Amino acid sequence: CDSYFAAPYHSWERGQNENANGLLRQYFPKSMELNNVTEKEVIIAVDKLNNRPRKCLDYKTPYEAFKEQRVNWD
Repeated sequence: CDSYFAAPYHSWERGQNENANGLLRQYFPKSMELNNVTEKEVIIAVDKLNNRPRKCLDYKTPYEAFKEQRVNWD
């Protein structure tokens, strides 16, 4: 498996990661204290993000794409 590492402070090399961070910021803004966030709130945010259709997945959700891959592994 090939591994790729972005250079430090080169956010443009981590497009997908930066996009995911931006989506998470909708639920947990930078000004928010994360000490007060419950596990349930994190699970709800992750579930909403994983059920959001993505253009790069041909408008399937990450859950749907993962499920398709699992079927192909069997």
